[in-house]
Amino acid sequence: MEKDIYNVIGKNIKKFRIIKGFKQHDLASKLYLSDSFIAKLESKTRQTISIDTLEQIAKVLDVDITEFFKNND
Repeated sequence: MEKDIYNVIGKNIKKFRIIKGFKQHDLASKLYLSDSFIAKLESKTRQTISIDTLEQIAKVLDVDITEFFKNND
């Protein structure tokens, strides 16, 4: 079964955030975003995200943006 791209992105953001040692609040603060936006991104809800915001998250987490699209299940 094909995974929803938003769930794949959210799962990968969470993975790299944890690797970096950030709490959701830490990531949200660095990006000037709300804690609830980060929480929604990482949850099973279908939170949309712009490419610009995704690129900013990638920079803060020090990963290539393409890593967010990999479905490693």
